[in-house]
Amino acid sequence: MYRGSMPRTKGDHEARRRDVSAAVWQVMATHGFTGLTLRAVAAELGATTGLLTHYFPTKRALVEHALELLEQRTVSRPRRQAGRGLAALRDALLDILPLTPEATDSNRIWVSSWDTALSDSALSTDYARKYATSRDRLTERVAAAQELGELPLGNPAHIAAGAQAFILGLVVQALFDPAAFPPQRQVELLDDYLTALTAAPGSTTDTN
Repeated sequence: MYRGSMPRTKGDHEARRRDVSAAVWQVMATHGFTGLTLRAVAAELGATTGLLTHYFPTKRALVEHALELLEQRTVSRPRRQAGRGLAALRDALLDILPLTPEATDSNRIWVSSWDTALSDSALSTDYARKYATSRDRLTERVAAAQELGELPLGNPAHIAAGAQAFILGLVVQALFDPAAFPPQRQVELLDDYLTALTAAPGSTTDTN
């Protein structure tokens, strides 16, 4: 458990904020998004809730900061690089799966934040945008694989949407039952999915 002490230098605001952010992340990783409260963060930090109100005057401010942290960590996480085509599509999907402790923490927080996002129209719109952006990136990789002859022709956006749906479903199963879906099993299932995608023209039917 993170037990960073608050810096004693009065003017060291950035160092204090890093400590606060680390405590927010640890609370989310341990208790999920629904367990994120000022009291829980204060306990993790070894500080008072009164001190935290300087950073988060409202619960909404805490939620927004937590989502910013999640976005930053997701974007900055190292990515696999395998050139173009089907290998690049596979790597993009592997990067989503909870194959490491760090990726598991991020995915657990993402999934636990869905309830909060669904109950807030602004957050729902933002999440829809994020997933649409992810689909766009997958669509580019699908189109490249089609150009290389690695995937049958069809609507690349339709194929990318199916791939995203598959991988997010696998994420949820792995989070709920890690014993049944260890990293090796997740990779095997992904490879089976991609094999079926390359071999079954029906899966690439253009729906326009």
